[in-house]
Amino acid sequence: MQLILAHGEVVSHLFLVQRSEVRILVGQPYMNNLLDKIFFRSQNLNHINLGFKNIKKETEVSKIFEAIHSYSSNSEIRYVGGCVRKIINKEAYDDIDLAVNLNPKEVCEALTKKDIKYYESGIEHGTITALINDIKFEITSLRKDIDTDGRHAKVEFSDSWKEDASRRDFTINSIYADIEGSLFDPFDGKKDLESGKINFIGNVETRIKEDYLRVLRYVRFFLSYSKHSHDPQVIKAIKKNLSGVSSISSERLIDEFQKLLKSNGFLKLTKDKDCLEIINLIFPQIKNISLFNKMNSFAKKNFLEMDFIFLLSLMIIDGTDNVDYFIYKFNLSKKDQKRLIFLNKFNLEKNTNQTFSEKNLNKIFYFNGREALLDVLYFKIFKSKKVDNKLIKMIEIFKKKEMPVMPFKASTLMEKYQIPEGKELGQKLKAIEEVWTSNDFKISDKELQKIVSN
Repeated sequence: MQLILAHGEVVSHLFLVQRSEVRILVGQPYMNNLLDKIFFRSQNLNHINLGFKNIKKETEVSKIFEAIHSYSSNSEIRYVGGCVRKIINKEAYDDIDLAVNLNPKEVCEALTKKDIKYYESGIEHGTITALINDIKFEITSLRKDIDTDGRHAKVEFSDSWKEDASRRDFTINSIYADIEGSLFDPFDGKKDLESGKINFIGNVETRIKEDYLRVLRYVRFFLSYSKHSHDPQVIKAIKKNLSGVSSISSERLIDEFQKLLKSNGFLKLTKDKDCLEIINLIFPQIKNISLFNKMNSFAKKNFLEMDFIFLLSLMIIDGTDNVDYFIYKFNLSKKDQKRLIFLNKFNLEKNTNQTFSEKNLNKIFYFNGREALLDVLYFKIFKSKKVDNKLIKMIEIFKKKEMPVMPFKASTLMEKYQIPEGKELGQKLKAIEEVWTSNDFKISDKELQKIVSN
């Protein structure tokens, strides 16, 4: 059976039609909307509907749907991407991405009319971020890619949901849902997700050349969702175009690696020869991935609770200048750089049993802060074959410990002990601080008197 449109396009698989051919001579906007309803929507009276119902309960996303739908008689908005994929797969959603058949200017007008705060997070690509009760909602206009260079795309805004879906990377990411959970799924992404197939939309090599970051995205989605072996043609296309990844900005690369590291599939990486080879070629500085093959019981239990920079430190600190090279190549924040540099320096020093005594840990805590101290303890535990319960006890102690404040100031010594300002004053303050930090942030009058008297 076929449905033949006014402009001659033939659409197959028309259901609920008895005749072998139906000719409909109507306007294109109406036809697009009709096709949406006939072919690609499905009602799911199951966990999918419940998942989207929970989003409505937990957030005020309904306000955004209402703002868009009230803008005009044809305006429409749907969930898209990760949140749809995760709800179908019974995962916890995090980001909420939405697609809309309005252009960015119209989206801004619609939100303004309903007093919804927003900012232009990526307006050149059609993305507006709405903000309600500190929850972000990324709203992106339907679009098609006019030109791509492997890094960026020049886009043209569209009102076609099928056209927007066609430019996406994988079928599992081209599923849309309305506020009730009715799906618009033109490439059978739900079926692929449920059967564990990671299929590119269209030609694999074309998709990769449009945005080389899709190489890394393939690794992440394959490890997280695949129930099958790699398609040899996909791996061939990836390896053929792997050099193109070097054109991707360091920010995008590290952001995608972070998503991989925090995904459900990351621990499968070392068991997948093709995925591991791809990661090693893109990130040669990440040398210790095999560490995650043989974690002790504490590390296994706490792996998902650890933040990205700490897990990264486990993979790049290797007793060489590897950390310095990684920081040079990838644009990390100053705060993250400081953490890695401190932890690297600490592990380059000769550590003894006294290094992890409470006395010495107190000094690290006071001089470098709680985060640095906990990094040192967790790093030692994660790198060890056996779990050291004393170190775990230290973690619990220092998690709760209040950051101490040095009780003696220069003015106190000058007034009470008549010590003049200068080099001697600085030396005595340093000596007092040393005793105080070494003694669980306590110092007796006798110890204090001895220092100031010498």
